[in-house]
Amino acid sequence: TCLRAISNLHFRVYANMGIDIARKHVKKSSRTAPVSQDPYLRLLVKLYRFLARRTDSQFNTIVLRRLMMSRVNRPPVSLSKISNLIGSDASSELITVVVGTVVDDERMHVVPKVSVCALRFSEAARNRIIAAGGRALTFDQLALERPTGTNTLLVQGKRHARESTKHFRGLHGKHARPYIRKGAKTG
Repeated sequence: TCLRAISNLHFRVYANMGIDIARKHVKKSSRTAPVSQDPYLRLLVKLYRFLARRTDSQFNTIVLRRLMMSRVNRPPVSLSKISNLIGSDASSELITVVVGTVVDDERMHVVPKVSVCALRFSEAARNRIIAAGGRALTFDQLALERPTGTNTLLVQGKRHARESTKHFRGLHGKHARPYIRKGAKTG
């Protein structure tokens, strides 16, 4: 017990000095740049890296981190989800921000007047937003209009909505779907 106390004390001394002995060779998993070579995306990362550094806003830091994510981690968001989240608070001041794609929902008959900022819009979604009197913004327009992200609503799609995740045992346990061929006999 005496040796354990001494070793704990020894570790605490090093931990306070700023050297992480226990995780010495562990690589940081967060991205520092996007893998995509899209020049527009790379310019946006430059812009939001500047804004995250020069403003105290947590919004810009979150947007920067999401801009560098892979496409699997930037799932699409439908117009119906946006209208459900806004609800009756569809004020002209609020801007919904999606770091990803906004897609149309044909089941929705009436689209409310909304301002949406996204990396991409499907053609139908953009047309329906503009027809309802709303605005479809890009991230550089958002940076000019709301540099600190005030009065915005950050929205993400469901990451596990993909068909492939239905087969993952880690998510569904024994209820995960088996991988079978299309023409396979099931009974």
